[in-house]
Amino acid sequence: MAKKVAKKEGAPKKARAHPKPEDLGPLQVHLYDTGGAPVGTVDLPPVFAVDVRVDLIRRAVVSFQANRRQPYAAKFRAGMRHSVRWPGKGRGAARTPRIRGTMIGAQAPNTVGGRQAFPPTTQRIWAMKMNEKERRLARNAALAAIHDGHLVAARGHRFSGKVSVPIVVQDALEEIESTPEAVDFLEAVGVQQDLRRAKDGTHERAGRGKLRGRRFRVPKGPLLVVRNAALVRQGFGNLPGVDVTTPSGLNAEVLAPGGNPGRLTIFSASALEALRGW
Repeated sequence: MAKKVAKKEGAPKKARAHPKPEDLGPLQVHLYDTGGAPVGTVDLPPVFAVDVRVDLIRRAVVSFQANRRQPYAAKFRAGMRHSVRWPGKGRGAARTPRIRGTMIGAQAPNTVGGRQAFPPTTQRIWAMKMNEKERRLARNAALAAIHDGHLVAARGHRFSGKVSVPIVVQDALEEIESTPEAVDFLEAVGVQQDLRRAKDGTHERAGRGKLRGRRFRVPKGPLLVVRNAALVRQGFGNLPGVDVTTPSGLNAEVLAPGGNPGRLTIFSASALEALRGW
């Protein structure tokens, strides 16, 4: 009769392997700790299963941009501040007003330094209306796009192929208050390449915009969605391309800057739960 082999007490149990991102369900992602290690899985809210309507997303983004435009116009009498004359007919010259004592044309729209033919006016309405239901559908479509790893990569974001998107982290994420801790977290979770892309891509703007308060252009990096944005922004706010918002602050432009869906997004667990009713 064979003897039973006694089990060794105190032997460490083998760690349970977590499924790979491609082996997860259609609405499942990994749950990570602040060290970047998967500690479980999370079921995404049903809003992540809607169709990705790129047309609605771009309409909503253009509407946001148009509604932020301020009225502007040419200065009063711009291009008309000259002492000009018209010599009259029968001289073999065009009837263009000319600066006195010369044949240099001025003031007319077809002359150098003259007025504009149809200058912009402050009465022009730049706003673009969009139905509230369409705007909500655009937001939900942009949320569904961040769950598609191919769309996130096609948008230019760089992240580890071992992570599932969107990246869901335990609520300890909202306790990170310093920039060094924020950098260590992003490196641990596998998005340090995207942070470096935003830093290396920062460049000086071409044209007059550099003189008007927008000297540099910064590529969009990861988006953090948390419950306490003011506290988390202390640690992540100084990182180039990183934005911090709350679930109530999500819209099509934040989730799809420029109208291109698929932004790399990091949720805290409690912020993700806030989307269950959408």
